[in-house]
Amino acid sequence: MGLAGTAGTAAAAEDSVVKPAVVGATAAVNWGACSADTLAGVPADQVKFYSCARYRVPIDHDNAALGTIDIALLKRAARTPDKRVGSLFLNPGGPGGSGLRMPISGQYYFQPQVLDRFDLVGFDPRGVGQSNPLRCFTTQEDADEVFSAQIPVPLTRAQISGTLASYRDYGQFCKNNAGSLLNHMSTKDVVRDLDTLRAAVGDRKLSYVGFSYGTLIGSTYASMFPKQSRAIVIDGNVDPALRTSDGVEYDRERAQGFEVSLDGFLKRCDQVGAKCAFSDGSPRAKFDELREYLRKQPITLPGGTVDINQFTGGVSGSLYSPSAFPSLAEDLQALYTAIHPAGAQAQAVRPQQLKVITKGKRGLADQNPDSPYLGDDSYFAVNCSDKPFRISQEQVPSIAAKWERESPTFGRYQTFADTAGCPVWPAKRPDTYRGPWHAKTDVPVVVVSNYYDPATRYKFGQRMAAELGNSRLLSVDAFGHCILGDALGVDKAVADYLTDLKVPASGQVFQPNVQPFETAAQG
Repeated sequence: MGLAGTAGTAAAAEDSVVKPAVVGATAAVNWGACSADTLAGVPADQVKFYSCARYRVPIDHDNAALGTIDIALLKRAARTPDKRVGSLFLNPGGPGGSGLRMPISGQYYFQPQVLDRFDLVGFDPRGVGQSNPLRCFTTQEDADEVFSAQIPVPLTRAQISGTLASYRDYGQFCKNNAGSLLNHMSTKDVVRDLDTLRAAVGDRKLSYVGFSYGTLIGSTYASMFPKQSRAIVIDGNVDPALRTSDGVEYDRERAQGFEVSLDGFLKRCDQVGAKCAFSDGSPRAKFDELREYLRKQPITLPGGTVDINQFTGGVSGSLYSPSAFPSLAEDLQALYTAIHPAGAQAQAVRPQQLKVITKGKRGLADQNPDSPYLGDDSYFAVNCSDKPFRISQEQVPSIAAKWERESPTFGRYQTFADTAGCPVWPAKRPDTYRGPWHAKTDVPVVVVSNYYDPATRYKFGQRMAAELGNSRLLSVDAFGHCILGDALGVDKAVADYLTDLKVPASGQVFQPNVQPFETAAQG
């Protein structure tokens, strides 16, 4: 299960103790009005519920001399303040996802009782969005030049060497431009910020919901601050022990998770028949034929050309959302028809624009000279701080070849998306939390995991639940990445847990509101 042995556990636990921020001893958040941009889309009669703030934290919680950064916050006030439980902090994952506006979409994820009784608090973690974004580039042109050289599925020697070189260039730009924050982007740093924010809003214990990478934030908080953990829900889970001990193996198993999800999609397509446009014949055999064809040459359609990079990226992205499955099936059938033009079926199919397998970037962005770089580079800054890679970059091509044999669609893609960059990342000795993970919270952490989640496979959810000292696993017979808001049974269980600390019964398997290729029931 990826669990470490027990030798030295007591010493490790002692080393992991961090003094929590204390309510009353921590400066309070000074809430004020939000900008119009921050509240874009909020109905006029709802604006009164929202307030914003910036809260100052140290770059290094153990060394004030390095200076400070400001964390951007947005609060949606509880609708029934007389029954208010406290604050509920939210994180969307990434790493590098902006959580600032999450309270605005809270009515999608949460039942009314949660909105009634909690202040929803969204924040951009350090180095992200409006919280002192970590930037490796000074101009958009430099960023475009580096990123455009990164081939998602490099096959030729020139593509492979060019992609690896671009990651070395990326690391050099980060070393030159990112500043002292570069060495303080680990999840442990984020969790210490979060504990300070917890005290700053006046809560003695943390209530938190995190998605995807946000599950590492939640599990790290529960492990570092178990007695400050009130109610923690983590949806779409990483395997924290594996992620923080062996980045190479974690990425390998992540690629396998995408393969599990893809296989489930193709089997479901076969089962539903005519509801899936790709169901005629064997969807699995047709898909494999498409992939192998695209490895040798692109496919030209009336709307443009699709190559192996756009194909793999489009399929990968579509697996995140079951609502995209019908469009994905139509695109796959259009591509399959294009390489079988003599078939009788092809004569009856009109050429069509692809819906989700897009053409991707068309070269460098059209920018004015020396235009400012407005993105951030937190994804690699966090991943390469948390995930140890005990390999040299020269080993990456052979790793890609091995993973491709195990995971023919996503093995090479995963290698060059994540694994290729961290061995040459310039952060030096980041302060990373690597366990132990078995600290006992007073109330179980609720772990939610889909059977066919592509990005955070179900096996990771099982391991998360096993590694934590006190947890409850809620399994969902569903596709897609994360599930809150899309499975009423889970939503109700989570609402009771958050508001009243009612722990869900163990061993439950929930169903999504809508299965792939089906429409929602009317009512």
